[in-house]
Amino acid sequence: MTASPYAARPWLALLQEAQRAPVHPVDSLAHALGDAVAEAPERTFLAYFDARLSYREVDELTDSVAAHLAARGLERGDRVAVLLQNSPHFVLAVLGAWKAGATVVPVNPMYKSAEVAHVLRDAGATALICSDRAWETYLRQTAAGSPVRIVLTACERDFQTRDDARVLGFERLPKAPDADDLTAVARRGGRAPEDRLPRPADIALISYTSGTSGTPKGATNTHANVMHNAERQATGLGLPEAPVYYALAPLFHITGMVCQLGACLNSAGTLVLTYRFEPGVVLAAFAEHRPHYTVGPSTAFMALAAHPDVTREHFTSFVNISSGGAPVPPALVEGFRERFGPYIRVGYGLTECTAPCASVPPHLQAPVDPVSGTLSVGLPGADTVVRVLDDRGAEVPLGEHGEIAVRGPQVVPGYWRRPDATAETFPDGELRTGDIGFMDERGWLYVVDRKKDMINASGFKVWPREVEDVLYTHPAVREAAVVGVPDGYRGETVKAYISLRPGAEADPDELAAYCKERLAAYKYPRQVEILPDLPKTASGKILRRELRSPGDQN
Repeated sequence: MTASPYAARPWLALLQEAQRAPVHPVDSLAHALGDAVAEAPERTFLAYFDARLSYREVDELTDSVAAHLAARGLERGDRVAVLLQNSPHFVLAVLGAWKAGATVVPVNPMYKSAEVAHVLRDAGATALICSDRAWETYLRQTAAGSPVRIVLTACERDFQTRDDARVLGFERLPKAPDADDLTAVARRGGRAPEDRLPRPADIALISYTSGTSGTPKGATNTHANVMHNAERQATGLGLPEAPVYYALAPLFHITGMVCQLGACLNSAGTLVLTYRFEPGVVLAAFAEHRPHYTVGPSTAFMALAAHPDVTREHFTSFVNISSGGAPVPPALVEGFRERFGPYIRVGYGLTECTAPCASVPPHLQAPVDPVSGTLSVGLPGADTVVRVLDDRGAEVPLGEHGEIAVRGPQVVPGYWRRPDATAETFPDGELRTGDIGFMDERGWLYVVDRKKDMINASGFKVWPREVEDVLYTHPAVREAAVVGVPDGYRGETVKAYISLRPGAEADPDELAAYCKERLAAYKYPRQVEILPDLPKTASGKILRRELRSPGDQN
C-alpha cells in the first residue's frame, strides 16, 4: 500500500523551531486576561481613539459585566449574542460573558432583521448585547420573537472623547427603558461569579458562517480551538514583546476574534480599535499608535492603497502584515510591497477551523505557482494535517487538484444543532472545506477556488480565481469578481464584475481583450460589467452569489 504523501507533512522542514515547537495554551482567553493582569496590570490593553484601558481596568470592568449577567439569571452554557463594531464594548461583552460561563454568539452588525432573528433563534440566545442605535431601530422588534430575555445596549462613543465624525458621527440616544446600559453596568463594580470560568472543551463561540452559500450555520468553536490558534499566532508571528495589534478585521469575524483579540491578549499586547473600517481613520491610527501587526482582507489593503493621503511612512512600524478571509492576487502583494514596503503574508482558514490552518511564516515568502499564477496561501501548522482529496474522498498525489481537507486541534467538533451537516462536513472529525486546491512537494498549499463556484463553459472547467488574478494585473482594476452566468450556446459563460481605481478609465471591451491575451480562449470573460463597488461581507469578502443571475444562485 502506498504511503500517504500528506502524512509525511513535508511543510515541517520549512518551519522554524518556534513554529514547530508544541504549544501549551491556558484554558481560555478569560484565563489569559488574568495572567496578563498579573504580568502587566497597568499596560494598555485597549486603545480607542483617545481612550486607554489597562489590563487591570478591563479585568475589573468585565468582572462587573459577568456579575450583572449572572444576577439577571444567566447560567453556565447560556448563549450571549454580541452585535457590536470594533470598540471596547465588544471586548467587555465577550470577556464578561465568558467569565459568566456563557457561550458567545458574535453577530455581524451588517445583518438585517431576518438574519439576526435566525441567529438568535438558532442559537437559543438568552442575552443580547448590541449598540443602542441598533436596538432602537430594529433589534427591539427582532428580539421580541426570540428567546432573548436579557438585553444590554452600548453607545460606542463611550470611553473616548475624540468623536471622530468619520466613524462616530452619530448622536447619543436616551437610555432605553427596556435594556441595561453596558458602560454603566461595567463601571458599577462587581465580582464575577465563582466557578464559572470556561473549560477547554466548553463552546467559546457559535460562529455563524458568512452566508456566502446559503443559510448561515453555527460552527462550535471551543475554548481549546480558540486558544490553540491564538497561541500559535502569538508565538509564530515574530513580533516584539508587548506588541501593538491594529484591529483591521472585524472582531465578530473569526479572523479578528482569534488573530487580533486572541493573539494580542495571549501576548499581553495592546489592541488598537477604531470602531469600523474607514481608510482615513485607519491610516491616522497607524500614524498614532505605530502598530506591529494587523490582518485584514485584500479589499481593505486595496482601499488603503487607494487613499489620497497614504504614504510609506504609515507602514514603517509593521513587523508583520497578514491577509485572510478572501483571495489575495499576486499583483496586490507585489504592488503593495513596491509602494509601501511591507510584504503581505497570506493565510488560509475557515470559521470551521477557528481562523488559520495555513499561513506564510515570517521568515519566508509565498511562492507563485508557475502554471496557474496562483499565490500560495502558506504552510500548514506543525499540529495540522492538510490533505487534498478527489470526489470519492481518496487522496490525490501532490500537485494535483482536489478538495482541501483539514485535521488538527483548531478544527471545531461540528455545527450547532446540525448533526446531518456535521456528519457531512466533518467525517471522522476531518473538515472538508469545499475549497479546491493543491499542495506542492515542499508542502506549500494553493487554493484555486470554491468547489461550488467552478464555471462549466462548453464542458471546460473555469476557476473564477484564475480570471480574477489576471484582471488584478490591469492598472485600472481595483476590485474584480468572476461568476458563471447562463448561456444558451455554452451552458455557462464567464462574466466579470469590475470596480475601477479612483481616476482610472477602462471600458468592458478593453478589459475582456486584456484577459483574452493572457488566458485560454474558453476562460476569458465574454461579459464585463463595471460597477462603482462590489458587494462584500463586513469582513471584506466579495460576495459572488449577489452578482450571479437570480436564477443561477445556489
